[in-house]
Amino acid sequence: MRNAIGVLCLSLTLFGTVLGQCSDKEKMALESFDRAWGTAGETGDKAALNSIYADDYVGLPGMQGKAATIEDTMKSVERDKANPAMADKVTHDQYMITCTPNTATITHRNIIWTPNGLGGKPETYWTRSVHFLEKRGGKWQVVSNAGNDMDDYMILGYMERDWNDAILKRDKAWFAKNYAEDFSSVSSTTANLMNKAEDVADTMNDKVTTESISTTNMNIRIDGKVGIVTGIFHTKGKDEKGAPFDRKMRFTDTWIKRDGRWQVWATQGTNIP
Repeated sequence: MRNAIGVLCLSLTLFGTVLGQCSDKEKMALESFDRAWGTAGETGDKAALNSIYADDYVGLPGMQGKAATIEDTMKSVERDKANPAMADKVTHDQYMITCTPNTATITHRNIIWTPNGLGGKPETYWTRSVHFLEKRGGKWQVVSNAGNDMDDYMILGYMERDWNDAILKRDKAWFAKNYAEDFSSVSSTTANLMNKAEDVADTMNDKVTTESISTTNMNIRIDGKVGIVTGIFHTKGKDEKGAPFDRKMRFTDTWIKRDGRWQVWATQGTNIP
């Protein structure tokens, strides 16, 4: 399943290259459309759902049509209203969007918190959705939809992306939650060995201005409750003196699964000349 992310990204890239790339404005509009669709489903706005779904809509894997899909949504809304304490809470992020003037593909991660998870305990889990849209009569409509649960390979792939976002935002809470208590790191620039508190402080106090971060060439291996991710970490920005930098580093990240969730156990990087 690890290759599912790469195949999906490659397919979307080829789609955009061959048939026309979305502008940032178009991507924002399509993301807004998707979020409005989610809100309509959460609130039971049947009129909005009737407008969003195409008449020939088919949802996978159940091959469910428009009417049955909306009916199931309305039943779910009524069930949640009757027992709000047992309602799931869903958020969406990590959007990838491609489009042409009349077609679009939207895929995103779903983070689902349920009060009745494994063993009847609250649980958070991730899924991935892929939506296919067509512009009909001047407005976007959903013609098909597919989704699947994420396996551990996909989870680690997305957590690496979350890690990049946390660095950009200096999100201390992310590091506190997702670094293991016995975390260790080896600096790619100073070779210093740091524990969790030292590494987080180093990130928070860094004087550089990071403008972009990307991770490529990822390879993910998992054996039981330990995962190894290798790849190339690419950063651009300005140093403490305002001089621009463009750095690439080959990294090895070690993850450990404790209490049902993955945490960063160790990381080490080597600069690429």
